[in-house]
Amino acid sequence: MTTMTNIPLLINGQEEHTPTTFSVISPYTNKQCWTSSSATPQDAIRAVKAADAVFPAWSQTKPTVRRDVLLRAADLLEQRLEQNAEYMRTEMGADVGASQGFVVPLAIRMLRDVAGRITSICGSVPVVETEGQRAMVFKEAMGVILGIVPWNAPYVFGIRSAACALAAGNTTILKSSELTPRCYWAIGRAFEDAGLPAGCLNILHCQPSDAADVVNAMIEHPAVRKINFTGSTAVGRKIARSCGQNLKPCLMELGGKNSSIVCQDADLETAVQGVLAGAFLNSGQICMATDRILVHTSIANTFIAALQKALNSTTDLNPTTLPPTLVNTASKTRVQTLVSDAIAAGAHFISGSSPADVDATLPAGCGVRMAPVILGGVKEEMPVWQEEAFASVAAFMTFESEEEAVRLANGSGYGLSASVFTEDLRRGLSLARRIQSGAVHINSMSIHDEPVLPHGGVKNSGWGRFNAEEGLNEFLTTKSVTWMD
Repeated sequence: MTTMTNIPLLINGQEEHTPTTFSVISPYTNKQCWTSSSATPQDAIRAVKAADAVFPAWSQTKPTVRRDVLLRAADLLEQRLEQNAEYMRTEMGADVGASQGFVVPLAIRMLRDVAGRITSICGSVPVVETEGQRAMVFKEAMGVILGIVPWNAPYVFGIRSAACALAAGNTTILKSSELTPRCYWAIGRAFEDAGLPAGCLNILHCQPSDAADVVNAMIEHPAVRKINFTGSTAVGRKIARSCGQNLKPCLMELGGKNSSIVCQDADLETAVQGVLAGAFLNSGQICMATDRILVHTSIANTFIAALQKALNSTTDLNPTTLPPTLVNTASKTRVQTLVSDAIAAGAHFISGSSPADVDATLPAGCGVRMAPVILGGVKEEMPVWQEEAFASVAAFMTFESEEEAVRLANGSGYGLSASVFTEDLRRGLSLARRIQSGAVHINSMSIHDEPVLPHGGVKNSGWGRFNAEEGLNEFLTTKSVTWMD
């Protein structure tokens, strides 16, 4: 790993180390891995001004030039894949499979996909009513875009926020998560090395106590024309409120409470594998992770037996193997409370055991660890059924009819992703149409994100879409022009 003790900001093409810094704690050791420079509101305004100054030139840059810059950045990220994945593992505790095999490669594919769409951006020539009059509809860049991005899949979130803005001819600022600043620094470094003009992409990190002031300073600046936010629903409400007060459009990709519905005709092996992968990938720290397992009553006992057999044969869940990491102790404490409160209210363990009992067996200095848990006997009013866990925790419930399954799946404020397991495609499509969710995956896990599929949610999971044509259009504005012949 490249030696770096302090992660700099990136403003107007220059790496800047600030007088104020904060510690970045690795969940692998629960100790400091490095420090990060911390931006002030004044630094944020400088970043906005730098992005605004270069916007006219970048927005007029030929599409093929923008495309080639993004493709070079993708090549550099691919060359640095192992090192960048290691940053992710160190900062947020991801395993090799999630970081090196999933998140970083997906980010590279997303970058190449959006680069390939740049030359297809075009308007239209509608026929208007008045004789002798003509019209054109243009698709144009918006200006400076602020992206506020989280820690759990930093390369994916950083790329889709920055690349979509840049591809459309905008300039941008990424306000990184304080938990993964080096990952976002690596994204900025790749774009700079690819020849992106200074100021087109700026990367800011800041200590949590300053985050609201730094973000609001940028939202309130007249040069910032749109905000995209990926993160929790609670913080999303605050960002959206500030955007509304300043009449700024925003794209919101928020939390999820995602259900997997296992129908009575489901292939059990497929369903078990899909449910476990959806619940436990990246320690469950994915907004699309399976929080709720809904199984038809007629196969519930058979499904639980197959589930427990699969868990017992999984090496990652073997008692001699350390449990997966969570990002920090605050997250672990919150999730442990969800589990212990559910047990106290009558739930029971289908898999796993009391987190406190597991902690007693962990060796000293092993970091922030929590063993996966699946709970049965759960009631709808329990917080573990209603609140996003963001950990390797899933709750199990049975249903008698498709109508009941749909009601339970829709019975939360969220609507990001879902999955349905059935051998009857008609049934699967019928359920998919009735589930209130941005995505539904039939016979595969609820976690699914790829460049050609629009990604986003409904209800408390947000609005707007990343990825594909819909994602690129989020960063374009429409202008109608008419003239008389």
